[in-house]
Amino acid sequence: MKYKPIILLWLCILFISSSVYAKSQSAMGELDQLADEALQFTRVGRYEDAKGLLERFGVLFSKTRIADQPLTMDELRIVTAAHHDALKAITNVSLNQEDRIRRVTAFRLATDAVTSKYQPLWSDMEKPVMDAFQQVKNAALEGDADLYNLQLNEFLATYSVIQPSIKIDIPVDKVQKLDSKITYLDRYRSRVSEQSWMKELESFEADLKSLFAEINKDDLDPSIWWVIIMTGSIIVTTLSYVSWRKYKGQKLQKKTRDPID
Repeated sequence: MKYKPIILLWLCILFISSSVYAKSQSAMGELDQLADEALQFTRVGRYEDAKGLLERFGVLFSKTRIADQPLTMDELRIVTAAHHDALKAITNVSLNQEDRIRRVTAFRLATDAVTSKYQPLWSDMEKPVMDAFQQVKNAALEGDADLYNLQLNEFLATYSVIQPSIKIDIPVDKVQKLDSKITYLDRYRSRVSEQSWMKELESFEADLKSLFAEINKDDLDPSIWWVIIMTGSIIVTTLSYVSWRKYKGQKLQKKTRDPID
């Protein structure tokens, strides 16, 4: 059939596009693996090994973003900052084990957020984050200012682990809203004894719940949508071409039957 060449052309385009996509995904998968291994080494105190993996990540990440550009500028900036912070934490002897793990975990989650848009790992942090904030509310209810400050600091440290990932996966306006409320709670923590302060805490708690509810929605893997779009484009183009050929054929037959036309 005469429209076979156009089908073959589109199949070639699909194959080439799939190859480029697979190459990009392979490189990002390697980055994700390096980040995960760096976190595992950090957890067991093997800082030199973790440092080596983070340095390898930096080299590969630079090559990947130059060659393929699979990330947006904001994603590049966020992952680069998280990587720098993790590497700095590993080499800073003044930091304790817990702080090092938190910063490398933040980097690990940020890397996952850009390599796997479907159900990112940071969504699993819902319980630790909400539990930490519940302790803040409990301290406020007790009216213990010292305990409140202690629990608020603990919450802020826990929240900092998912903060880079949130900036990647959540719309900017919602991130800015959360950040502004966190800044407010931190700056005016002395108001904990005021009756209206509990309303501020409850409002922020509602925003946190909304944050995790949004990211935990059951959506299709973006890669599946990519395949659907590409396949659909081929089908639509092929059908359009077939219809056009049919129309041209019918018009030609009409001219043959009626030379006057």
